[in-house]
Amino acid sequence: MFILLITSICLILIAASLRQIFISLEFEHKIFSFQLFASILILYMIIMTGFGMIYLCFITQGIPVYMDSSQVHPLGWMEEMGRSMYFSGMTLFTVGYGDMIPVGVGRWIVILEAMIGYSLPAALVIKVWQNVHHVDS
Repeated sequence: MFILLITSICLILIAASLRQIFISLEFEHKIFSFQLFASILILYMIIMTGFGMIYLCFITQGIPVYMDSSQVHPLGWMEEMGRSMYFSGMTLFTVGYGDMIPVGVGRWIVILEAMIGYSLPAALVIKVWQNVHHVDS
């Protein structure tokens, strides 16, 4: 139940953040601005942190979501949070160094996070392009 609650809260925050960035682009009349850049960085941090928390919740409940080739002993909460954030960042930015791999239910969560990470830049470019062409008309 705890995992479901935390996962739902994180996904709602991620969805709200995604919605907010696209709404803020409605009012932006420049192609690029510092505000837009900062908003995108914050959005990525929210998504990475949200999925990191989801991974951490599963792990603390004993449900493996990733496997680390270098792990030889159980880690403390803070170390596990760091690994979860690292894994989330690698997934979101589709880097995949190969030192950690998703397992079990983590495979499905990774697919969702990678889809967001992969499609977000394209969606932002299309949205800005539409706004620029809408203003020019």
